[in-house]
Amino acid sequence: MATDYDTPRKTDDDINEDSIEELKARRVDKSAGSVDVDEFEQAESLELPGADLSNEELSVRVVPKQADEFTCSSCFLVHHRSQLAKEKDGQPICSDCA
Repeated sequence: MATDYDTPRKTDDDINEDSIEELKARRVDKSAGSVDVDEFEQAESLELPGADLSNEELSVRVVPKQADEFTCSSCFLVHHRSQLAKEKDGQPICSDCA
């Protein structure tokens, strides 16, 4: 059940002011459960890992490494020169790995 964090919270005085009838009515409303049918339909649309994707085509534009970029020798990601932390044995290390 979703929680709305923007709603005002009740203080101890407000809780004590609730009548018995209101509390009983709330309890009856909460106990009347309903089944959400959409959950099953959403589960059918999910693809499991290892699914056959042989007929799928990816379209990704690959840009070569620029002059102001380097490849970290620890995580092997391409970073901008501003993220160069140090060089270990002549190999660049990014600030995330340092």
